[in-house]
Amino acid sequence: MPSSRPAAAPLASGTAVPWALLAVAGVAAYALVSHALMLHAPERPWAVAMLLGPLWAVATAGAWRRHQHGLLVAMAVAAAATATVVVRGGIGNIQLLYVVQHSAIHAALAWAFAATLRQGGTPLITVMAERVHRVFTPALREYTGALTRLWAAYFLAMIALSWLLYALAPWSWWSLFGNVLTPAAALALFAGEHLWRRWRHPEFEPVTLARVAQAWRERRHGR
Repeated sequence: MPSSRPAAAPLASGTAVPWALLAVAGVAAYALVSHALMLHAPERPWAVAMLLGPLWAVATAGAWRRHQHGLLVAMAVAAAATATVVVRGGIGNIQLLYVVQHSAIHAALAWAFAATLRQGGTPLITVMAERVHRVFTPALREYTGALTRLWAAYFLAMIALSWLLYALAPWSWWSLFGNVLTPAAALALFAGEHLWRRWRHPEFEPVTLARVAQAWRERRHGR
């Protein structure tokens, strides 16, 4: 039997779309700047700070919100150690550091999705979908479970492709892949899945970007 639940109070979709476009533009600009820095100034201390700093800031902010004191200490130690080594010019292959960072991000994302696929658990996208759909059918549950598996596999494939390019291709190719094509591929998968779902499953209730953003914020704050 389909389950019905009250819908979360929707946000104004007119405000969500401009913010989403602004976020996409910001990511695109940062990707292009990162690509240029990796090609022309990969070992400069200020360039390393610009390339690694955002990831460190996001991880630190997440640990702070969740009161993960051990992770906060680890992030502080890692930042201090990296800064000391870079300033002293002690990293022999700075390119490898960027590849490891790229892999670590995707490994963490793959784990976040895959960990929810264990027996007895609820797939991550299923959890999110339950928050935004007023009527949640068995077909939708099956679809969101498969979609969670798809994203987990995608992140693992990106890790494999990253190391393959690093081993076999010029550094400029990896930089283009790591900085520009990586976010573009994620966006393409997100958009492609949306179009496929609308075509293959028109019976699924459409949801707005505002409702998805609201569900994500509620899950992040544990509500």
